[in-house]
Amino acid sequence: MDLTWIEDFLAIAEGGGFSRAAERRHVTQPALSRRIKAFEEWMGTPLFERSTHTVVLTPAGEAFRPVAEDVLRRVYGGRDEAREVARLKAETVCFGATHALSQTFFPGWIRSNEGTRANAAVQLVTANFAGCGKLLLEAQIHFLLAHHHPSMATRLDEERFRHLELGRETLLPVSAPATEEIGRRGRRRPQARARHLLPGSTDAALPFLAHHPGSGIGRIVTAFLAGKTPTARLAPSFSAPTMLLIDMAREGRGITWAPLSLVQRDLADGRLLRAGDTDWDIDISICLFRSRARLTKAAEAFWSAVQKGKRRDLSRGAAAR
Repeated sequence: MDLTWIEDFLAIAEGGGFSRAAERRHVTQPALSRRIKAFEEWMGTPLFERSTHTVVLTPAGEAFRPVAEDVLRRVYGGRDEAREVARLKAETVCFGATHALSQTFFPGWIRSNEGTRANAAVQLVTANFAGCGKLLLEAQIHFLLAHHHPSMATRLDEERFRHLELGRETLLPVSAPATEEIGRRGRRRPQARARHLLPGSTDAALPFLAHHPGSGIGRIVTAFLAGKTPTARLAPSFSAPTMLLIDMAREGRGITWAPLSLVQRDLADGRLLRAGDTDWDIDISICLFRSRARLTKAAEAFWSAVQKGKRRDLSRGAAAR
C-alpha cells in the first residue's frame, strides 16, 4: 500500500469532492481518481459513493477514516522522532572503552578534552576489548579506548583503522606478601617478599589469575608469556576482569599482571608486592582507535582536536628537553 493513497483518501473525505482534493494534492483529477480506484481495489471495497453530486464516504470508508488519520499521525510522528534521534546521534560522540580504562583513564581524559567536543554529548559503552572491537567494526561507536601492544593480534588492521597513542602504562606481575606465624596464638604478619614469585619452581607451578581471553590485557599478557625466556611456571586458576583479579591477588590467591595505575597504592601500602623483577614488566600504550572511514561532523571535530592537542604536547616535551 502506498502512503499517498491514505493522504488522497483523507483529502477527498475532508474536501467533499475529487476536484477540490486534486487541487489541494497538486495533481489532475483523473490522476487522483486512478489512485483512489487502485486504493479501493487494494482495500477490496468502495470507499466513496459516486452516485450523488457530492462525494460521500461509504460505510466502509467511514469505518476506515479514523484508522487512516491514526496511521498518518503515527507515521509522521515517528518520522519526526526518527529525525530528532538522527540529529542527536550526529551531535553525540560515542566511545567504547575497556573496563579498566573506563574506570581509570577515561574520566580524567574526557574532562581534559571538555573544550574539544564543541558542545557534543558523550556516550560511553564499556566492555572487554573483543566486545568494544566488535562495536567499532560494526560502526556502532566512533572511538575505542584500549590498551595496545605490537604483539597483540586484533581485527583492527591498519588498512581500515587508525590509532593515536594517548599515554603509556606498565603491566607488572603482583602478588600478596608472604606471611609467617609468630607467637603462641599463631598470628600472621606480612613479609617483605611476595608469596608467589616468578618464574616459579620446577616442582610446583604458580597459581595464575588470568585475564579474560577477550580482554586486551589478557591478549597482551598471553603474547608476552609465549615469547618469554625463561618461561614462567604458571597454572591458570581463575579467569576474570582486571579489578576482580587484583582483589584476588590481595587475598593471596595467586599472581596476576595488573596496570601500575591500578595497583600503585597497594604497592606503596604493602598490600601487594612485585612478583618478579622488571624483566617481567610489559610496557603498553593507551590508544584511541577509529575507522578510516568518514565519521560524523562532531566525531571528526573531536578527533582533529585530540590530534592537535597531542602534537602540542609533543612540541612542549621536545622544548623542555
